[in-house]
Amino acid sequence: MKSFCSDAIFHYFCTHIYSQEELLRMENKFITVAYKLYTIEDGDKDFAEEATVEKPFEFISGLGLTLPLFEENIKDLQAGETFDFVINKEDAYGVYDERQVVPLPKKTFEIDGVFDSEHIVEGAIIPLMNAEGQRFNASVSEITENQVTVDLNHPLAGCDLQFIGSVVESRLATNEELAAVAKMMSGEGGCGGNCGGCAGCGDGGCSDGSCADGNCANGCCN
Repeated sequence: MKSFCSDAIFHYFCTHIYSQEELLRMENKFITVAYKLYTIEDGDKDFAEEATVEKPFEFISGLGLTLPLFEENIKDLQAGETFDFVINKEDAYGVYDERQVVPLPKKTFEIDGVFDSEHIVEGAIIPLMNAEGQRFNASVSEITENQVTVDLNHPLAGCDLQFIGSVVESRLATNEELAAVAKMMSGEGGCGGNCGGCAGCGDGGCSDGSCADGNCANGCCN
């Protein structure tokens, strides 16, 4: 199974940038959940990750910051209630697309004329940028003498996702929490979230591919 960042839920892109005033008019919930995530692919079920009660996954509902069906299954539950549901791959990160496996010149990853062998290793999640300035992530699948082959598919593409867990906290989000989201989504904090972690690698900030420390409030494992 491919390695992937610890946040399997957090969306990569902001579909709408809310103003602070818009956010403060909404009735959004601050929700934290503990869960175990299993991937299901070709009939095989594998444990993928866990958000514990001590370090739960946090998000604010109604802002499109999580997989839609994840939020739909969670948002009306109360603290202490449990859940067990499956999101089909079509509603999660899509089917695996072989066309998204792309060879790149090795010199693309040179720093001062020297190949970055510390960070560009097979299995690593690396940040990339296209000609339009759009940032995204890829996993390194192969390194040869002249090329680095990267996989642009989401690491969980092709997998159904089963979440089993419980709600730790569910309440209305405070004005301060909503203001923090407005700041993040305006670009000051990075679209998609980034508080020292890598927001599910959505911001392209985890060249080591570990993301082990999680992300930030509004959709993360702290």
